[in-house]
Amino acid sequence: MTVERINDWTPAAVVFDCDGTLMDTESHWHEARAEVLRGYGLTAGPEFTARAAGLHYSDCGRLMAETAGDPSLAPELTDRLLASFRALVDADPVPMPGATELVGRLSGFVPLAVASNCPRDVIEAGLGGAGLLEHFEHIVVPAEGIGPKPAPDVYLTAARLCGAEPTDCLAVEDTFCGIRSAVLAGLRVIGVGPHPSAEARDAVDLWVATLGEPGLLDWVRRRSALALTS
Repeated sequence: MTVERINDWTPAAVVFDCDGTLMDTESHWHEARAEVLRGYGLTAGPEFTARAAGLHYSDCGRLMAETAGDPSLAPELTDRLLASFRALVDADPVPMPGATELVGRLSGFVPLAVASNCPRDVIEAGLGGAGLLEHFEHIVVPAEGIGPKPAPDVYLTAARLCGAEPTDCLAVEDTFCGIRSAVLAGLRVIGVGPHPSAEARDAVDLWVATLGEPGLLDWVRRRSALALTS
């Protein structure tokens, strides 16, 4: 880790991943995948779950079709996956621990954006239900000309929309797929989660267990004070 690249530095913008970083939706994705696979008599085992982490939903649909032994099922499985996931998020929009306080503090002095592989309407519904949407100036998702993570496109686009160079921006991510995307784009990265892989931990500038970690909130307080008095 290179924590010194974060500690004495004020980002020009902060770009958050959504699922598993801002919103507690990983359990929703897991249940949605399991529900769809159950319909085909299949089980989402540990290997499948590990391969699916952080994937764009269309790639996940293809992975499920591969698991089902019939690649032609990919469009149908993707549609079923999204329908199940949307229903679960609408019923239970839950922010990750510390997300509300961290986002509120950051939005007072630096532009915020979301860069996610998730559909825009799901992000807006989840963040809106959690009371976080108003803090974000931009939401970037894969589209024509913007590839999904682990390609760097969503982070490059978010930095541009925030009017900042990628190297002056901070990404906040929970999966190695997302971390790779942010690193390839040139952003500094804070990883978040209770059990990082060695690969993920080595790739970021700082790793925290939750967004509510006191050291992280203190860093934001100090950077905010400097930014507002400069």
